[in-house]
Amino acid sequence: MNRKQRIQPSRRLFLRGMLGGAAVAVGLPLFDFMLNNHGDAMAAGDEIPTRFGLWFFGNGVHLPTWTPPTVGADWNVPGDYALSALLPYKEYVSIISGLSVKTAFHPHHSGMSAVCSGGPHLKIDDVRDTIVSTMKYPSIDQVAAQYYQSLAPNPYKSLEAAVTRFRGTDEGTQFQHLSHNGSASGETNVNPSEESPHAFFDRLFNTTTAGPLIAKARGSVLDAVGGQIKTLQGKLGSKDKQRLEQHLTSISEIQSRLNIPTAECTKPGDPGEFPDISSNEQIAEKNKAVSDLIALSLACGLTRSFSILYSNCGSGAVFWMVGATDGQHYMNHTEPEPHTKQQEAVRFTMKQLAYFLDTLKNTPEGTGNLLDHCSIFASTEHAEGWTHEQKDMPMLVCGKGGGRLKGNVHARIVDGNASMGPFTALLGAGLPLTEFGHEEGFVNSAVKELLNV
Repeated sequence: MNRKQRIQPSRRLFLRGMLGGAAVAVGLPLFDFMLNNHGDAMAAGDEIPTRFGLWFFGNGVHLPTWTPPTVGADWNVPGDYALSALLPYKEYVSIISGLSVKTAFHPHHSGMSAVCSGGPHLKIDDVRDTIVSTMKYPSIDQVAAQYYQSLAPNPYKSLEAAVTRFRGTDEGTQFQHLSHNGSASGETNVNPSEESPHAFFDRLFNTTTAGPLIAKARGSVLDAVGGQIKTLQGKLGSKDKQRLEQHLTSISEIQSRLNIPTAECTKPGDPGEFPDISSNEQIAEKNKAVSDLIALSLACGLTRSFSILYSNCGSGAVFWMVGATDGQHYMNHTEPEPHTKQQEAVRFTMKQLAYFLDTLKNTPEGTGNLLDHCSIFASTEHAEGWTHEQKDMPMLVCGKGGGRLKGNVHARIVDGNASMGPFTALLGAGLPLTEFGHEEGFVNSAVKELLNV
């Protein structure tokens, strides 16, 4: 009888201890002894769990330098296109173009709800020359989270993080938050995205939120479970020992990057540990921290559903690194053709998505990596921000979905229903759906070109 047959491991292992008077839990990656002899499924025969992610960026794209010129397998784009940043990961990335929002139109509001929930927005009130709204139906990260929790509860039903900070608007929850639980009567029902990587790290390891930096100054979360680590190391083979060491090093490196001197151990403000430098937001640096933390949470088995609000609907983020001086939303209204700064801002944004995909790809799991076991839907609320058009919506489906997604495909469905995009990503994540969407967003067909069915 081999070792895999003798040991009946649980899905995940957790090391638990105390730090600064608070409980901490360190999740561990999948080890070889948890897998079958081929390393492509769990020892008990279950498949390696697929994760679902929603990655959102605001204000649309520049379609002429976004959409691949050819349709079908093996998509490609010129070097000045925004998607050129994703070419190194094209085997994991598929593009959907041509789909349109079919629900009642309103700038920003309807596009946000359509791509994130498959339904119309819910108007709550009027304000100035626009409206206040929320999502009438749950966002797709919560659709996936609900299903995954019904199979086997995770420590976190879902995790929500933000990259660029919210700069203020009075147009409702859709402009500040990404993850929604649905709100038929208009009440606030959101899962706020954590803007502070310090606080997000703290949440992942169950330390107190009242004084996270003080707790970290007293010692490392790894020190709190050091004895358990030594015991576990004695039970692992050489390959699993190496994987454990890499995993713990990742935790230590992230914690080290987020720590500040003891003299400054106070609760971080908003945006906390990434203050502006010469009035410039540290977007790339914060994206790196958020990407690493989400990858860590998935490797630790802390959740199977997540959302990343890279920039919010109607975002006022200033992409200073491409020479912009105005917030992106205002710039979309004022920059003349050919919208050079917007083109460069979208190229920069795709480089940030590329970093996240690279992080997942370089996190081993079984015989593959985390990106092999993810289905990630990325989109925005407009086709192009200066027209506020919601036809030909930019959509990406990233990851292999545990083998359900082909990758490296450009599918174009002119004037198809926008709900087909998120529906496809949910199927790639393993949800047993035959239909998706609400009201005018209802669909019973996905983008079959992207699926291995």
